[in-house]
Amino acid sequence: MFPKRQGIIVWLHSLKHSKHLRKFGNIHYVSKRLKYVVLYCNMDEVDYVMKKIAALPFVKEVEPSYRPYLKIEFESKADKEKEYQ
Repeated sequence: MFPKRQGIIVWLHSLKHSKHLRKFGNIHYVSKRLKYVVLYCNMDEVDYVMKKIAALPFVKEVEPSYRPYLKIEFESKADKEKEYQ
């Protein structure tokens, strides 16, 4: 129903150009102190969007978010104790 989304962290030289990134996805957060923008786009478009953003002159670096690939199901301490007994 909803497309899978992935975050992209874009490090900028100046925040003056942060509004230009709207056309690549939804801007989620802008850090004024560290000068970076977190934006979300569809997972199937991440590589294309990262290449396009990296080519812009006001961009220092572009990093993907690894959150969709992390295991977020944790075991409780009681489950581990049962396994070892």
